[in-house]
Amino acid sequence: MEPARVLEMLHDVADDVATALAGVSDWGPSGQRDGQYAADLIADDVALAALRRAGFGIVSEESGVENLDRELVVIVDPLDGSTNASRGVPHFATSLSVVDGDGWVASLVAHQARDVRWWALRDGGSFRNGERLSMPVERDWSTAVVAVSGRPAHDLGCWQFRALGASAIDICSVADGTFDAFIDLVLDAHGVWDYAAAAHVCAEVGLAVVDAAGRDLVVLDHAARRTPVVGVGSNHHHAMTARQRQPL
Repeated sequence: MEPARVLEMLHDVADDVATALAGVSDWGPSGQRDGQYAADLIADDVALAALRRAGFGIVSEESGVENLDRELVVIVDPLDGSTNASRGVPHFATSLSVVDGDGWVASLVAHQARDVRWWALRDGGSFRNGERLSMPVERDWSTAVVAVSGRPAHDLGCWQFRALGASAIDICSVADGTFDAFIDLVLDAHGVWDYAAAAHVCAEVGLAVVDAAGRDLVVLDHAARRTPVVGVGSNHHHAMTARQRQPL
């Protein structure tokens, strides 16, 4: 299947999730596991129904893995930033990344509280709402604004930082130049669904999202956890240095 067709299907899935979220009245816990909300399951049911019809293998945060022997596997977080959504904080997304034996095919991060979408196509570039992204301007670390997940135990050395609670959006915001870096300050807190699509968006503009411990990031193991870091230009080095100063 051509990457452009795959991307079209991902947009349709994100649209379906947006419609489902608009009808959610119960934003409380799911009662099935800690940190999971009823809305996570609603979003997952809608997304997986469409992905199964399309014949994808699936790695989903909420429902595990299935059919990993398929040619195309989609890594999906139906509601990234679900705590934000449950509290009325308008910073949450649907994250979808399709991979095959050669790596990324197409990826989409759809901000579900704003009319913003980032996407990437294999060797076809990255886009924000249809506008092609290029390598962001590098700022000096002393003037950098950095997105983080977790609390810094030590000064990061940058100008300011933001902990916004939806890593897919935050990493895409490095690719489009909104932030100068992203640092996961909590060791092994992220599943592949949290960052896979955003990492593809970064890759297509020439930015490398890496694991702080040097492990492969794009994996299909539901139990695997990673510590993603990315920065623009020399800020990648500064971000990694800042991460190394934090407790493991």
